[in-house]
Amino acid sequence: MSLTPNAGILVFPSDLGDPHRPPAEGRENDPLPEEVTALEEIGLVAKSYIDQGQLVPDDVITKLILKELNTMRSNNWLLDGFPRTVPQAIALDEAHQINSVIDLNVPFQTIKDRLTARWIHPGSGRVYNTEFNPPKVSGIDDITGEPLIQREDDKPETVTKRLKAYEALTRPVLEYYRNKSVLETFSGTETNKIWPHVHAFLSTKLPAVNKE
Repeated sequence: MSLTPNAGILVFPSDLGDPHRPPAEGRENDPLPEEVTALEEIGLVAKSYIDQGQLVPDDVITKLILKELNTMRSNNWLLDGFPRTVPQAIALDEAHQINSVIDLNVPFQTIKDRLTARWIHPGSGRVYNTEFNPPKVSGIDDITGEPLIQREDDKPETVTKRLKAYEALTRPVLEYYRNKSVLETFSGTETNKIWPHVHAFLSTKLPAVNKE
């Protein structure tokens, strides 16, 4: 679950199973735009909203995510980017018991900068970032020499719309999980600085984290 795209609220189920195997990951925030066309009619409906920079309606995205969770062989998973509304959170609770929710609180401007700096090679899915991982030649894939593209939902005007929508809809979700005493918030802009604190928290929830 994510307050802002590319920041994140991570949702863990209560049964994490084998402590020596990492949980499978379900990401509503990133893979959905690429994978949605393979998910039949409901996925196509979701994609139409994503392409316009709009949030997918609760019933559509909830059916999509729960369907994917039901296909997983294991109960071990973490969600990043779902739920983003209270109705989605309630629907998830009705299907699965949630153990922990981690809110990664990153400033909106930082998120906007990250998203708008992202370019991809459509043929391979290779991702470039003009700030952290730029191509050798601007706008050109390093391997094939083909042009890079920017996803519609990564363009500045679309990102701004998304951020405003997240702000309005997801704050109540934080309160929902805070009231259930499963929410932990970490603030920052750099993974290597936030992760030690997240790791320490997870160590109290998942003893096996200390062994890995």
